[in-house]
Amino acid sequence: MTPSLLLVEDDADFAQLLCLSLAEESFEVTVARDGEAGLAHAQEQEFDLILLDLMLPAMSGLEVCKALRSAGNHTPLLMLTARDSEIDRVLGLELGADDYLPKTMGVRELVARVRAAIRRSRTYVDQEEGDGEDFLQRGSLRLDPTKRTVDRAGEALNLTAKEFDLLWHFASHPGRVFRREDLLTAVWGFQYEGYQHTVNSHINRLRAKIEPDVREPHFLLTVWGVGYKFNDQLESA
Repeated sequence: MTPSLLLVEDDADFAQLLCLSLAEESFEVTVARDGEAGLAHAQEQEFDLILLDLMLPAMSGLEVCKALRSAGNHTPLLMLTARDSEIDRVLGLELGADDYLPKTMGVRELVARVRAAIRRSRTYVDQEEGDGEDFLQRGSLRLDPTKRTVDRAGEALNLTAKEFDLLWHFASHPGRVFRREDLLTAVWGFQYEGYQHTVNSHINRLRAKIEPDVREPHFLLTVWGVGYKFNDQLESA
């Protein structure tokens, strides 16, 4: 099946270069020239991946990313930028982008990153469908991988896409200790030195949503000097 890709890019020359390269690799590409048009395409049609420029007319890439993730759209999303600002990278990742690619990157590497992101997404879906489970119960937490919803003792919790992915990863491996680098690789799908604070901030926000008392975590436990683990001593709900 030909993978479909939405490219949201206002630089006509750069967009044309990417379209030619992706077409040669058998991608079907839809192009939008501003953020509002890109958001409309993403809401009206299903794509295997979205390539989203950071700086766009009408609506920035960060705003588009936030709107999609807030609406429950979990399409793999790679952020493109001509800037090399760490704060932009971290903010994009925390809003739910799957990767952050500089426009100076070679086209071959960019296409490889696109393929890798689609492959990870399809593998994740296949694993969910292959498990044969409608939900995952961990103590009072109930995770539904199909609807991507979480409730605690019957109370619905409002998690972002990446927060759900992170919690699902932990809950699927109770008792296993993960370093921050492990979580970056498993949940974000890449490994960059210096991005550990992205993991920290996600865990802090996740705890604020799932823990009855964030001062004494019950589900996500810190293993000092190593990383984090999901509590494997939980009683049934």
